[in-house]
Amino acid sequence: MSTGKEKDMLCFFINGKKVREDHADPETMLLSFLREKLRLTGTKYGCGGGGCGACTVMVSRYQPATKTIIHYSANACLLPLCQLHGAAVTTVEGIGSTKTRIHPVQERIAKAHGSQCGFCTPGMVMSMYALLRNKPHPTMEDITQALAGNLCRCTGYRPIVDGCRTFCQEANCCQANGAGDCCLNGEGSTDESEHEKPQLFDKEEFLPLDPTQELIFPPELILMAETGNPETLTFCGERMRWVSPASLEELVQLKASNPKAPLVMGNTNIGPDIKFKGVLHPLIISPTRVMELFEVTQTPQGVWVGAGCSLSEVRSLLQKLVPQFPEEKTELFRALIQQLGNLGSQQIRNVASLGGNIMSAYPNSDLNPVLAAGNCKLSVISTGGRREVPLNPDFFVSFGKTILKPEEIVVSVFVPFSRKGEFVRAFRQAPRKESSFATVTTAMRVFFSEGSRVVRDVSIYYGGMGPTTVSATKTCAALVTRPWDDETLSRAYDVLLDELVLPPSAPGGKVEFRRSLTLSFLFKFNLEVLQKLREMNVVTDVLPEKMQIQPLPREIQPSLQEFQHVSKDQSVQDPVGRPIMHRSAISQATGEAVYCDDIPRTDGELFLVLVTSSRAHAKITGLDVSEALRLPGVVDVITAKDIPGKKVRTMFGYHEELLAESEVSCIGQMICAVVADTRAHAKRGAAAVKISYEDLPDPVFTIEEATEKSSFFEPRRVIRRGNVTEAFETVDQLYEGEIRMGGQEHFYMETQSMLVVPVGEETEFKVYVSTQWPTSTQDAIAETLDIPSNRVTCHVKRMGGAFGGKVTKTAVLASITSVAAWKTNRAVRCVLERGEDMLITGGRHPILAKYKVGFMNDGRIVAADIEYYTNAGNTVDESVLVVEKILLHMDNAYNIPNLQGRAAACRTNLPSNTAFRGFGVPQSIMVVENMVNDVAVVLGRPADQIREINMYKGPSVTHYKFEFSPENMLRCWEECKVKADYSARRRAVDQFNQQNRWKKRGMSIIPIKYGIAFAESFLNQAAALVHIYKDGSVLVTHGGTEMGQGIHTKMQQVASRELRIPPSKIYISETSTNTVPNTCPSAASFGTDANGMAVKNACQTLYQRLEPVRQKDPKGSWESWVNAAFFEKISLSATGFYRGPDLYMDWDKMEGQPYAYFTFGACCCEVELDCLTGDYRTVRTDIVVDIGRSVNPSVDIGQIEGAFMQGLGLYTLEELKFSPSGLLYTRGPSQYKIPAVCDVPLRFNVYLLSDSHNPHAIYSSKGIGEPVLFLGSSVFFAIKDAVAAARAESGLVGPFSLDSPATPERACLACASLFTQKIPASKPGSYKPWALNI
Repeated sequence: MSTGKEKDMLCFFINGKKVREDHADPETMLLSFLREKLRLTGTKYGCGGGGCGACTVMVSRYQPATKTIIHYSANACLLPLCQLHGAAVTTVEGIGSTKTRIHPVQERIAKAHGSQCGFCTPGMVMSMYALLRNKPHPTMEDITQALAGNLCRCTGYRPIVDGCRTFCQEANCCQANGAGDCCLNGEGSTDESEHEKPQLFDKEEFLPLDPTQELIFPPELILMAETGNPETLTFCGERMRWVSPASLEELVQLKASNPKAPLVMGNTNIGPDIKFKGVLHPLIISPTRVMELFEVTQTPQGVWVGAGCSLSEVRSLLQKLVPQFPEEKTELFRALIQQLGNLGSQQIRNVASLGGNIMSAYPNSDLNPVLAAGNCKLSVISTGGRREVPLNPDFFVSFGKTILKPEEIVVSVFVPFSRKGEFVRAFRQAPRKESSFATVTTAMRVFFSEGSRVVRDVSIYYGGMGPTTVSATKTCAALVTRPWDDETLSRAYDVLLDELVLPPSAPGGKVEFRRSLTLSFLFKFNLEVLQKLREMNVVTDVLPEKMQIQPLPREIQPSLQEFQHVSKDQSVQDPVGRPIMHRSAISQATGEAVYCDDIPRTDGELFLVLVTSSRAHAKITGLDVSEALRLPGVVDVITAKDIPGKKVRTMFGYHEELLAESEVSCIGQMICAVVADTRAHAKRGAAAVKISYEDLPDPVFTIEEATEKSSFFEPRRVIRRGNVTEAFETVDQLYEGEIRMGGQEHFYMETQSMLVVPVGEETEFKVYVSTQWPTSTQDAIAETLDIPSNRVTCHVKRMGGAFGGKVTKTAVLASITSVAAWKTNRAVRCVLERGEDMLITGGRHPILAKYKVGFMNDGRIVAADIEYYTNAGNTVDESVLVVEKILLHMDNAYNIPNLQGRAAACRTNLPSNTAFRGFGVPQSIMVVENMVNDVAVVLGRPADQIREINMYKGPSVTHYKFEFSPENMLRCWEECKVKADYSARRRAVDQFNQQNRWKKRGMSIIPIKYGIAFAESFLNQAAALVHIYKDGSVLVTHGGTEMGQGIHTKMQQVASRELRIPPSKIYISETSTNTVPNTCPSAASFGTDANGMAVKNACQTLYQRLEPVRQKDPKGSWESWVNAAFFEKISLSATGFYRGPDLYMDWDKMEGQPYAYFTFGACCCEVELDCLTGDYRTVRTDIVVDIGRSVNPSVDIGQIEGAFMQGLGLYTLEELKFSPSGLLYTRGPSQYKIPAVCDVPLRFNVYLLSDSHNPHAIYSSKGIGEPVLFLGSSVFFAIKDAVAAARAESGLVGPFSLDSPATPERACLACASLFTQKIPASKPGSYKPWALNI
């Protein structure tokens, strides 16, 4: 055994440069090594668990056996540094930069407008780059698969896919160029004007992809692999040893003497355990260099696959084998290929191993049921020799545990050929269609005697139905020796129902859904088997077409983005109204764009980690930090006693403590903070802080509990118009209903980040922070440290997304960090991990709403009374303002003469909710639209007719007495119906539903009227500072912050127009409190409106100052005028200011003018729903929006698509789950699913309403950041429409309740198929549910 020697040298390459590391710590992942050690900050930290793809890099290795080089994408956050010996890593910096040349992938994603905040862009670029290295001419299928593991919260993915589509083989077709009218559509219009429709980008100017220009694989590594006499490598870290044996014998010896040491191949299982569960393994064995684990051998019975092969390799191996054999022999292979396509993401499959997947024995493993049902077996080895172990019902013993002894190692897996008359199928259902753990997964195999329908052998395995993969043995016994017919199967369903029972409080919840899926899957298997028996002429009866199930559609079609040309007489260099690329898109795509955590470390910098409460409602009885302070690297622990100034932030008369002192009111409340020399040390220090509590009685979690105890944040608000009570007595019909809507996590890709640097004299601090409101952070820090605001400067370069979540909470976090910097007199950085961020910062307010509506038989709604309750959490934050905005929008597009709204913010023991894009409007209008839908169902009329009857028409007045014209709203509605071809497609949907029993389509069309600006008038002001330097270059600063919404790009366009110079002469560096003071938050869709006017004002001042100089030298250049002005002592710097509209709302009189104007829109969606599983696909979306005259159509269309996708997430996908004690379960992308590429509507068309003007904002534009988010609800209502069609098949008609989000679980149960009806419902109150319904 050669493990005696202490340490080896780790040698690998990064971007063509050799890296030798003699202190490789097994706990170090490639991501932190790249970012902290090598200062390659292009690779981003997004979640730390392989779930978001922001840290994607490409790994290349040389295979001596085949003398080939393989390239694959991987998540740097899970890639142990020690694993990289002999590998070449390529990061986003290595493929191109603005200093050298940019790579075509970087260029195309940027110029196709696929980068907004830019934080996910390097990961997107690297996923695509790795694909192109393996396949220079990919198909659309390849592209969507490569991007499936990369999340983006800004763009809605469509522009990213369009940019990547230009690499496609099909790229010559006009469809791929984003032109909707294609020669293939057979509508080739000859009309000249058609071809001049403006495009968002011109693909003719893209650099071609030239594979010969890529970095070569380092020859030194080839030599190393070819000649190296392989020997054991050992790496030792602070707490862990890493051994990589070179031979199988040695591996067996190592495992025998260290049976508890885990084997790590892809680190996709052990890695997250170490990171998120704090598991510590003193020794890790890495068998990546043991050749026997990668061998593949074919036998006449099947194929032996090495247990070390990655899932991607297994999949491509099986794909190569399938065409070589007759179909009947590859049933099992094809089922495995199918499951491998859905398992994890490309980055995970590229590193995760087959053996690791089997041995981790996860209860919802996708592969284990298939392998077990297919009678696979394992070859295992230990010091006692080799043996073969069948994958049978006894193999999986308990959670994460198999029948194998601790010292045994799986060498290979045998996958047998199937026989004639044998069928294997696999099914899975997951919260999201791609890169998501399955809810329930299954594999079923049946074997028939030749030419008969009598079952000779059958095996059925399920995952997700207990602590292990389970075999439905009794169900199989009920099928075997019997003919495969309806009678046998209906008996089998009943046996299965009794055999697989889940207790109502089972971990993971969704009990009824999971049980119903077991039946649905068996039914789907039945349909497939009958189809096969028919093909073999064993069965003659024909299955009605209606009963068949085709998979849901999945091909992304080219989409349309229509906007208006700028007028012909506009100057060529005036950029306003043109689709200009985001001004830092290229830097974002090359990884050069600097975010808060990319700022280099200063000498002596410390890292801060927060310690949060583990109780929801308790007294703090003790805080012991002594153990934490003894740990290596820990410098100090900051508690409330250390705060020199104000210890609280105050809003609406309520105090929010920065750090809890005597009492906590939610799990995740901040109690103290540990500062240490590194992130890892601070994290360990935080884990060592001991807090003792004494629980207080009766915590409040749900809205019902809060209303029962009158636990509210005052004031509660009421608004009335007309007399509801009287009106209810005169109407034809009354209906009462209620709807719940879950909350939403912001999931900005860049977590909360800040760096506080003490200047060292006169208590001056420089603060670099990712915030939407630098002034508020400045004020908070000054108050906390008890120093004047002029000593604190906040700098915001850009944010990696914010969506409302970087306003109030960021100020609190920055205040705590500043106390640490003040106390230690050193720079302190605080960057939350994804889990901490989700736990601490809160999100959108969940609501419960009850409504009573009175209407006439002709569809007119005469009166409505709505009560809204929001779950505000433990502090008031902005909840009162959210409640107000809810009431101000409760009319949406409808003129309801008698309207009453009441709204309350409930105070609960959950983390406090805060501002989130839309600010209450998505919740408010959802209730109204649901109510209108119910009216339509009661009257038995199409919902769009009821909507039309009740819309505002002609000069109108809202319920708060604000006058407006709904003309453009009605135009959006009509145009949406035309563009979407609504009536014809509606008929087609009804026809589809008659022809399909288990799949239904649904359609909906939804309007919106959204008030823009702040009802608090003082927040509408803005200022700017513009400098012209002597060389003619211009520096613009303004109060708006860049979070991906393109405000800097638009400000550059404004300055360019006003100064009449090209945008290239104008630079915007950052937003800072020392250039433009007392700014307002970039929020309420008002950033461009306010700051644009201020920049315009400053530029006009400067332009006028230059007038005398221009008159003297009319033919001069801009540079000569500026230079002359300096010598004539004319000031070349000016401030600009904009008061903003004077808005107000008088809640006592219930009237006011809270908004400057309205943005209007309409959206039509069509979905296809699988009634057996609740899975759905958005087939097509058409959005028409009135945004006046767009300042930048590409940016605005980006905002529209991004908001729509965020809304689609809110209403159909994203679910926050809290435990019965108030702990957030969903603390990362593996549990909380935001929309991915697989959720984009297959046709996604956006039309900007033409010939619209808005006198109330800059250049006649309109605010667009928030309004469209609500239109995502049209997907919800389309699903509800499809569910209604499914319910009709079961004889259920009339209104039914469907809460938001309409997840597959809710949609499936609402369909009330015969399988869901079989499941006995658990009585509420008879058990403790796994999760709360907040």
